[in-house]
Amino acid sequence: MFTGIVEEVGVLKSIRRGTHSAVLEIQASVVLEDIHLGDSIAVNGVCLTATSFSSTHFTADVMHETLNRSSLASLRPGSRVNLERAMAANGRFGGHIVAGHVDGVGQVRKIQQDDNAIWYTIGADPQVLRYVVEKGSITIDGISLTVAAVTKDSFSISAIPHTVAVTVLKDRKVGDAVNLETDIIGKYVEKLLTPAEEPAAAPTRITKEFLTRCGF
Repeated sequence: MFTGIVEEVGVLKSIRRGTHSAVLEIQASVVLEDIHLGDSIAVNGVCLTATSFSSTHFTADVMHETLNRSSLASLRPGSRVNLERAMAANGRFGGHIVAGHVDGVGQVRKIQQDDNAIWYTIGADPQVLRYVVEKGSITIDGISLTVAAVTKDSFSISAIPHTVAVTVLKDRKVGDAVNLETDIIGKYVEKLLTPAEEPAAAPTRITKEFLTRCGF
């Protein structure tokens, strides 16, 4: 579990591609301070497992499913990535509940300066937008942000200069792909409010003919 508060920006040193998978080697410093094999680290909002590490980098395997559902496949050596370690139970909860399970990939449609803020408009599919609400939370490339506006095919957020400066938001340009994770609470509420399907009735041998034979 994560909070969407990016701890540092790392650099992809190499990507070894398999037939349907990949191994990322990422240069970092902060997230390596107390790293252990098997630790979860969010990379641009995608929860990955550290499979090896040194004093300067860590590696993580990326499965076929993850490559299909995120923008990680578009990374190249030298790409900057947002990094966050799993949430500590004894720390402040600064963002919102982030699972690191990407719901879809959006596209940057517009970037606009607004005094001391920068507006980003992100196009997204309907199955993602159904869980995006004004003033609700959204995760873009692992960054916990507040939704400022929603339309039928996009949503917008307003980011402060600090957030842009310390994350890969400042690298994003119109047309770039971004990982999106909607607020997990909405998805659970929808599931719980959806009527469960009734199990199919078991076949019965009680027929009109059977009842007649038995004197009914």
